[in-house]
Amino acid sequence: MIMAAALCGCGGSDTSEPIITKQDIKVENGHFTPEIMHQLGKVSDPQLSPDGSKILYGVTYTSIGQNKGNRELYLMNVDGSENVKLTSTHKSESNARWISDSQIVYMRGGKLYTATLEAGKLTESEVAGAEGMEGFELSPAGDKIMFIKSVKAAVKPTDVYPDLDKSSGRTYTDLMYRHWDHFVEEIPHTYVADFASGKVGAAADILAGDTANPETETAKFELPTLPFGGLEQLSWSPDGKYIAYSCRKLAGRDYAFSTNTDIYLYNVETGATQNLTAGMMGYDTEPLFSPDGKQLAFISMERNGYEADKRRLFVADMDKVLANLNSKDFRPFMKELTTDYKYNVEAITWAPKSDKIYFNSCVNALTALFVVDVNKVVGLPIEGNEATGSLPVSYGNGIRRITSSEALFDFGGVSIVADEIGEVKQLITTNTCMMRPAEIVAVNPMTGEFAELTAENKATLEELDEPLVEQRWMTTVDGKKMHTWILYPPHFDKTKKYPAILMCLGGPQGTISQGFSTRWNYRLMASQGYIVILPNRRGTTAFGQPWCEQISGDYIGLNMQDYLTAVDNMKKEPYVGKVAATGASYGGWSVYYLAGIHQNRFSALIAHAGIFNQEHMYMMTEEMWFPTWDNGGAPWDENPTAKRHYGNSAHKLIKNWNTPILITHGEMDYRVPVDQGMAAFNAARMMGVESKLLLFPEENHWILKPQNSIHWNREFFGWLDKYCK
Repeated sequence: MIMAAALCGCGGSDTSEPIITKQDIKVENGHFTPEIMHQLGKVSDPQLSPDGSKILYGVTYTSIGQNKGNRELYLMNVDGSENVKLTSTHKSESNARWISDSQIVYMRGGKLYTATLEAGKLTESEVAGAEGMEGFELSPAGDKIMFIKSVKAAVKPTDVYPDLDKSSGRTYTDLMYRHWDHFVEEIPHTYVADFASGKVGAAADILAGDTANPETETAKFELPTLPFGGLEQLSWSPDGKYIAYSCRKLAGRDYAFSTNTDIYLYNVETGATQNLTAGMMGYDTEPLFSPDGKQLAFISMERNGYEADKRRLFVADMDKVLANLNSKDFRPFMKELTTDYKYNVEAITWAPKSDKIYFNSCVNALTALFVVDVNKVVGLPIEGNEATGSLPVSYGNGIRRITSSEALFDFGGVSIVADEIGEVKQLITTNTCMMRPAEIVAVNPMTGEFAELTAENKATLEELDEPLVEQRWMTTVDGKKMHTWILYPPHFDKTKKYPAILMCLGGPQGTISQGFSTRWNYRLMASQGYIVILPNRRGTTAFGQPWCEQISGDYIGLNMQDYLTAVDNMKKEPYVGKVAATGASYGGWSVYYLAGIHQNRFSALIAHAGIFNQEHMYMMTEEMWFPTWDNGGAPWDENPTAKRHYGNSAHKLIKNWNTPILITHGEMDYRVPVDQGMAAFNAARMMGVESKLLLFPEENHWILKPQNSIHWNREFFGWLDKYCK
């Protein structure tokens, strides 16, 4: 049965509290606070209408009092005009997609809805047969739907002993029984079904018959891959006959030690499945059919067990793939488009004519937009001067940078506005920077010039005093150039002295670019009167693979010297006073290690979710491929890299600790388990070091709940102010 109603502010089932919508933000004296940070609207997921005239998007608002957020849908013309709010309900609308130029479909409260747009208002209908759906994507014709739904993945006590219905015991016989922040009792599967007349038909499990344990059917494979995979791992063919997907068809110990996901081709009618990338041993992910269906693009890493390998762009010739479906090796039908391009490819989008692919790439600490000509003859790249940050317009290989290195923004994935013959006229995307959350922008595909289409937080931001952002290239101990962001407090006066914060990046692979986060917010730090030092030390990913890979097997070496280089460089400035070191995850480990070697450079230390004892960590984390690769092996291995790594764990330097340290951790963190933080605190107290331990029972590797985050920030700045101001 289809239920239709005009959508109004009374939607949703929880009406005991006010609907969370745009917050009334109070700014005092231009000061940016944790409370303001959380209350800013977060723009996300712009979706271009089929005719290219309108943009559907969401904004998430946070209520500190209710300790949660709510996402609402908005609609505007492609030039940013006639912006209207479509929903106002107690529960978030998500995964909104266009069915036609006048119809959309979205999720709310675990249910699926279709809605008709008329005069800026929605008339919605609940879709039958969509219970338990966690995400979806319609076929190009709109007649089918693929969706994510969780399935049972663990044996419960009542499965074995039906009379023990009150038992909470868990029994395991293999690895990967917990992942990120949960014990693995369910895993995601993807289903496909007919979609018509407001109803989801009988669904077929894409992974039907794929199981690691056919006898019990309890160790099934994931689709999408946990913990962060989503619908970007699946793609419809334009004719709706096939679904390409990325999957790691391993379980237990094999899963824990491998990053080998493959691209599979699923026949919607027959259920037949073919592995297209067998023999390609790293992450193969994000498959995407070209608009004409003749090509399949995907991203691939080369080496198994290494998550920070170069993300290469491949294209498969689907005419040849389909003509040779009995083949065991499809690699002869594929070509790499980034052979001589040394940076990572993210967020791919095909041009309407299937001749170009747009993508994101982080280069020298800025995530820019690029385009590659699929048919261009591969040539040598044209290099700029990386020491100064000078970059070329063209990289060879048919690759061209679109957005300028002068634009200090990170750009997101694109939607394309094209004319009637498929010529690209505009790129619709988001950009963000350290000063503000994401906004939707329109980018000229030839010049890279962009215009903001939304201004969600403009009024609040105009009331705030803004820090100054600077880039520096520092000379390292071995004579290389290291990119470093420096943030200065609002109204910075170089004749005065300011405390400083050294940020130690987690990962260890990753990059400090121009993102805006409610976890580690650099604008917030600068706004509290601190100079913020953000070095892209060895191990960061936006400066080529040699710079990235140096850190593996050398956690205690050059990257630690890079941190000290950044601090010593800044301490030469007369306006830099006391300095603190902070960081999370590997950054937390960096703080613990620096605590033993810093020789009084720091006046305070803060470590969140940090590794303390590398030997114990190896046996307590969940994805074993990561420490095996980066540590050089297990603690019991005899190779020189492993012996050096474990022999120089941070906990072995505790006798050198003499600096006040704040240690924080989430108790649901299974990546770096909470006992690492507790051990570090216990050791600090045993050594008589002034220390404090802050634990959050319901948080994982990140502190996400609004009030917990504000609590964390108050402790964070309280500790810094006490010892550095």
